[in-house]
Amino acid sequence: MAFYVYLLVSRKNGTFYTGVTNNLARRIHEHREKQADSVTRRYDVTRLFYYEVFETTEDAIRREKRLKRWPWAWKIRTIEADNPGWRDLYEELNR
Repeated sequence: MAFYVYLLVSRKNGTFYTGVTNNLARRIHEHREKQADSVTRRYDVTRLFYYEVFETTEDAIRREKRLKRWPWAWKIRTIEADNPGWRDLYEELNR
């Protein structure tokens, strides 16, 4: 089983949400349908711009905690290194 750490953003350079899940497509769908966390619902944080895959839950949670502590600018640089066009990666999950 794979575990995912992901960054959702309300818009380019907007509000961030960092999460962890074992089913990325389902979890992002929940965020988009406003079924998830109130922060994502309140600030419309529904666009998937970055994610990482891990083999263990422990590694994924450790990484999530690290990313949550990062300054905003570091998160921007991380997204832009892998996704310079700020494509919403959710669409690619369902292919």
